[in-house]
Amino acid sequence: MNKDQTIGGVIFLVCIAIAIFYAATLFYPEWLGILGIKAAGADVQFWAIAIPVFIAFIAIMGIGAWIGWTMATTPPPKPIEEITSETDEKQSNTV
Repeated sequence: MNKDQTIGGVIFLVCIAIAIFYAATLFYPEWLGILGIKAAGADVQFWAIAIPVFIAFIAIMGIGAWIGWTMATTPPPKPIEEITSETDEKQSNTV
């Protein structure tokens, strides 16, 4: 396996482990007692939903802000007429 395949395999395993941990915590929060974590089931379930939703919301807003910033700071392209006249001039100068 090359380096990219190894990294892909590690990412896959980490994602599967996180998904299992998340699902177990969301649907059976009492299992956290095995880890020595004492918490009320409803509180754990609330935070198991609230934290990923918050992270996803912030990520989407960050992407939107990045797109807006890019659009606001990128100069507009040349009009198509100007581009075609430049190419026509170059062609006439080379002939």
